[in-house]
Amino acid sequence: MKLIDLRSDTVTQPSTKMRKVMAEAEVGDDVYREDPTVNRLEKIAAEKLNKESAIFVSSGTQSNLLALLSHCQRGDEYIVGQQAHTYKYECGGAAVFGSIQPQPLPLNSDGSLDLDMAAAYVKPNDIHFANTKLLCLENTYWGNAIPMDYLPKAKRFTDVHHLAFHLDGARVFNAAVKYKVPVTDITNYFDTVSICLSKNLGAPVGSILLGSKSFIEQARKWRKMLGGGMRQAGVLAAAGIIALEENVSHLAEDHEKAIQLANGLKTIDEIEVDDMTRQTNMCFIRIAKEDAETLPAFMKENNILSYSGTHIRLALHLDVDPEDIGYVVKVIKQYYQEKK
Repeated sequence: MKLIDLRSDTVTQPSTKMRKVMAEAEVGDDVYREDPTVNRLEKIAAEKLNKESAIFVSSGTQSNLLALLSHCQRGDEYIVGQQAHTYKYECGGAAVFGSIQPQPLPLNSDGSLDLDMAAAYVKPNDIHFANTKLLCLENTYWGNAIPMDYLPKAKRFTDVHHLAFHLDGARVFNAAVKYKVPVTDITNYFDTVSICLSKNLGAPVGSILLGSKSFIEQARKWRKMLGGGMRQAGVLAAAGIIALEENVSHLAEDHEKAIQLANGLKTIDEIEVDDMTRQTNMCFIRIAKEDAETLPAFMKENNILSYSGTHIRLALHLDVDPEDIGYVVKVIKQYYQEKK
């Protein structure tokens, strides 16, 4: 029986077409910039996101770290959300490798920061303080697309305070699809952007960091220093090209599947479904503490994988078919029926 994995959109398997182009990719040494497939991927990404230059890296964590190291010097500071990946979920890399101080602030549920609050945490030019150099946002944030009208406000904030502006855009294409706008309507506000190819775009490996030519040259040196210089990486970049050129168009289907799942779960009295207004490919549910471990265990017995807990993220992706949604709802209903 098919395994339905709802833990994350990182679990997607490379398609048959991806495997074929990977096997046939023309390759060279990317450290020497001689891999034509990597070069093509970087060119495609830069054009799609309207940035001067791009660099292919192994992961979103590395991409964001390169951005922080390139924007900030030792003793500098970046403002970031308390629950953002670049602060909480990437091992403190900026502090460990760059001696860069994070200034974490509470995030709103839609992924925005209170800019008045942020202004109070921009340090004055004083020998007592770290130099505030950068503002980081994440889009999407827990599946929520940041409101479009917030972006120009945040950009004005960075201009007024002379800050660089970085976007952890691991799922930025989901945000663009949600609001039915070109992705450049989002990325044009930012100096640098990180995008992930191995989440809902379906590639097996890789992220891309984008920015100005001089910025990416600096990031390229940091990548080498961190051991991220890859050689015949065209076999991976080939999958990334398919991801960017063909799989963005499938994201709307994943959003529809998330809504379909949310609507199905709303029919179960014991489950509270989070607001789907800004949600993209994720559905969040709240369950009783007594079910936090037993419900996911029951789902696993029925070939459905999810995280445990009282607030559970169910991620929809390329490998979850529309007909799978009905089965998931059926299994969860069965769990509660058997409890009675």
